[in-house]
Amino acid sequence: MDVKEGNELKEFNMLYKEVDELYHRIALEIGLSDSAFFILYSIVEFGDGCLQKDIADHYFISRKTINSSIKNLESNGLIELKKGKRRDMHIYLTQAGQKFVEEKMMPVFELENGVFEEFTGEECRQLIQLTKKYVMLCREKIKETYHLSSEDL
Repeated sequence: MDVKEGNELKEFNMLYKEVDELYHRIALEIGLSDSAFFILYSIVEFGDGCLQKDIADHYFISRKTINSSIKNLESNGLIELKKGKRRDMHIYLTQAGQKFVEEKMMPVFELENGVFEEFTGEECRQLIQLTKKYVMLCREKIKETYHLSSEDL
């Protein structure tokens, strides 16, 4: 088996996992599972009333995992579900959830914004452009290698 010489791929993979680990540590620090963290993060990002399927699709988390975490957040009194059209369930923060988000989640957004403020506008554009290119090329190579359709990815 040929593996590309050089450390770029190893370094990229390490950095990706390190960012993932940083968010995992934040979630643990504030008493949440990773999926519960991203559910609350999504509610802040998308607004109260977002859908379970939107969170699953946006963060590439299985709907089963999202559903399980939603039940835990609901039993902890942080969110409530309200029926929408057909089987759609909208997620809303309770009063306790709003307080939790304000105290525990908003500092994460402030931290992230602070990081991006350290970049120049050009650095931000390059980071996003190169990351998009990496994802696009990975998707193409995966489709070719595993004979998948666009709907599979």
